Amino acid sequence: MSSKTLPGRTTAAASGDVVVFLIGMRVNHLWAVHRWLPVLLAMPMMLRELGSDRSLGLLHHILLTGSPRTYYVVQYWESKEKLLAYASAPDRRHRPWWGRYNRLARKGGRHVGIWHETYIVPKGSYETMYGDMPPYGLGRAYGTASLRDGVQAQDRLRV
Repeated sequence: MSSKTLPGRTTAAASGDVVVFLIGMRVNHLWAVHRWLPVLLAMPMMLRELGSDRSLGLLHHILLTGSPRTYYVVQYWESKEKLLAYASAPDRRHRPWWGRYNRLARKGGRHVGIWHETYIVPKGSYETMYGDMPPYGLGRAYGTASLRDGVQAQDRLRV
């Protein structure tokens, strides 16, 4: 999808339930680069794998940082089933990296923390508005539609 600015107001063209997955890490001990750098580098490898095969279900992602110690990714998925299938697939990058992380964590030190949150947002329980923006977030994942004048957030939140 283009990063060209769309004039006026638009909204995400999602029509059903939406799956939002947040995943991140926190560097607990800066000097333990050998412990947290592999975790940091694993995510781009997984994102490349997911980006090269759309059938896996990742629609879009945004890389973010909360501070020099925290990094996270907002991901939009086609379905919770595809997210869970990717997470547990033995022939995909996530499962071996998860095992590696667990082995490192068992060795102690707690040098890097990880977290994730999964949200299944039912139709009618989300709304979006983009003003003079390129497709972004949910709008980038599902495409955008023009927003008529006078349509407000409360109208978009109706089932």
